[in-house]
Amino acid sequence: MELRPIGRVRTPYRDGAPHQPRRGEAGDFRLELDPAWAPGLAGLERFRYAYVLYLLDRAPPPEPVVHPPWAPDGLRVGLFATRSPARPNPIGLSVVEILRIDGATVHTGPLDALDGTPLLDLKPYVRDLDTRPDADLGWLDDLPDREHLRLHVLGIPH
Repeated sequence: MELRPIGRVRTPYRDGAPHQPRRGEAGDFRLELDPAWAPGLAGLERFRYAYVLYLLDRAPPPEPVVHPPWAPDGLRVGLFATRSPARPNPIGLSVVEILRIDGATVHTGPLDALDGTPLLDLKPYVRDLDTRPDADLGWLDDLPDREHLRLHVLGIPH
């Protein structure tokens, strides 16, 4: 399998990124595509959000069972029940707000990736296709102080 980056993610994060995008966070967040892919952005400006897929090129090696950083001490769950960046195939996925597009650059809202991360793909977020009103919180529903943890999961400062 061969993946070819289509550009780079640009964020203010050099040494560490938040566990989830932080809504309303100030900073320069953008996706810089290789100029050859600029024509592929035609029409994307009509969407409010997009999926961003990127290569977690600086993530630590994965483990099958992990402790989520914001979960109570001692809680361990399977890797695939988390959004840990340490994955067997280190592909990151974020939903970002599209602020504007200038040529081959997509200016976005906050994105939880390190600066210079290889950009793999973009896809529009389509409300009627990508929203599941019956989605739940999985094992998070069982945790004490669920509202506090929900703030972490949503990347809301508190």
